Amino acid sequence: MAAPSVAVDNLNPKVLNCEYAVRGEIVIHAQRLQQQLQTQPGSLPFDEILYCNIGNPQSLGQKPVTFFREVIALCDHPCLLEKEETKSLFSADAISRATTILASIPGRATGAYSHSQGIKGLRDAIAAGIASRDGYPANADDIFLTDGASPGVHMMMQLLIRNEKDGILCPIPQYPLYSASIALHGGALVPYYLNESTGWGLEISDLKKQLEDSRLKGIDVRALVVINPGNPTGQVLAEENQRDIVKFCKNEGLVLLADEVYQENIYVDNKKFNSFKKIARSMGYNEDDLPLVSFQSVSKGYYGECGKRGGYMEITGFSAPVREQIYKVASVNLCSNITGQILASLVMNPPKAGDASYASYKAEKDGILQSLARRAKALENAFNSLEGITCNKTEGAMYLFPQLSLPQKAIDAAKAANKAPDAFYALRLLEATGIVVVPGSGFGQVPGTWHIRCTILPQEEKIPAIISRFKAFHEGFMAAYRD
Repeated sequence: MAAPSVAVDNLNPKVLNCEYAVRGEIVIHAQRLQQQLQTQPGSLPFDEILYCNIGNPQSLGQKPVTFFREVIALCDHPCLLEKEETKSLFSADAISRATTILASIPGRATGAYSHSQGIKGLRDAIAAGIASRDGYPANADDIFLTDGASPGVHMMMQLLIRNEKDGILCPIPQYPLYSASIALHGGALVPYYLNESTGWGLEISDLKKQLEDSRLKGIDVRALVVINPGNPTGQVLAEENQRDIVKFCKNEGLVLLADEVYQENIYVDNKKFNSFKKIARSMGYNEDDLPLVSFQSVSKGYYGECGKRGGYMEITGFSAPVREQIYKVASVNLCSNITGQILASLVMNPPKAGDASYASYKAEKDGILQSLARRAKALENAFNSLEGITCNKTEGAMYLFPQLSLPQKAIDAAKAANKAPDAFYALRLLEATGIVVVPGSGFGQVPGTWHIRCTILPQEEKIPAIISRFKAFHEGFMAAYRD
């Protein structure tokens, strides 16, 4: 009998090397437990699974922003604009925005393909939003609309990685989209370690060392990934640090890949978001000086529209022949989904003072961001109150990345179970409490240190119960494995 034509050992090794921890083993086990709760209520020591593993706000009860959803509803069903009762059901500015957007869509058809870079009128609106944010001009021709930020990242990796000798500098800890994408495209991940003791600081000296070491090994480092605000680490870069990074990329001939999807998520008064493009332009660098790609998404911020798969990348500093190749790759996918395109334009151009929806929009936005700041603080304080856990402040993004100092007995038990110690801990936490976190080993960490990543997204009223469940588990775990 012939052997199966498709088996794990004859699959593409790049796929086998690819890992994506935020939906990995622990999450798969959590989904099995969730099914068990449905079929056998009361059979587990908890009554619900709390997914703190992924930045998916609406799955945990966050409400969508009314103005955005009104505009989408009207765009998807334009005959509503002809009905008199629509004026009493929808805000006047949502009606006028939907009318403007539909006028820019050929045939007013949101079910039709668009230009491969995205609808021109929506790219114009995004460019205007970027210019207003940064104080420097932006061009619609530099915008590629994508299904969330992830396809943009894959597109750039596809473009830059020719073989296993092409390297991409990535922060450690990093969001595993980057390690997965580099593995899938067959390149080399060149790690640079964020400094936990300085609040996850990015040290230029470490960047230089990693770059030099890689070049000595024959790796051609093509680009530097910076995630700001940080995921999974939650830090916000200082302006001076950003200027040093821009200078480093300029001097070393690297493409700067700026993941800026958490730009709205800032929770401290002494820091603010500055795009890398704004920093580069303020330093006097123009289009010809620095190849820069900025990624934005509608999945994060205060909007949390993960399922709508909207986002864009802004590409500056690439020659016309290179841009043609980027356009060719985009056109293979035909276009990104139109609802996501519309949302990306709304996120970059929300209601302004004087608009009919402004007061309610501002109340919704401020309410979500202030609540996220309170949740971050409550969880940070809780982690820092426990024996063997230290946690840096969450300045931005949606996560905490506490370090676990585990007893040797627990490390030995993890080894016996053939698991990393933080994965062993996260699995035990899930089975005892229903709380799903991701082990730090899925993001990368300094060897010999152990972490977990926990989102700040469960609804505010559930945070005290999560803290008390976590605390009881942790105290029991430490007592059981005390050396």
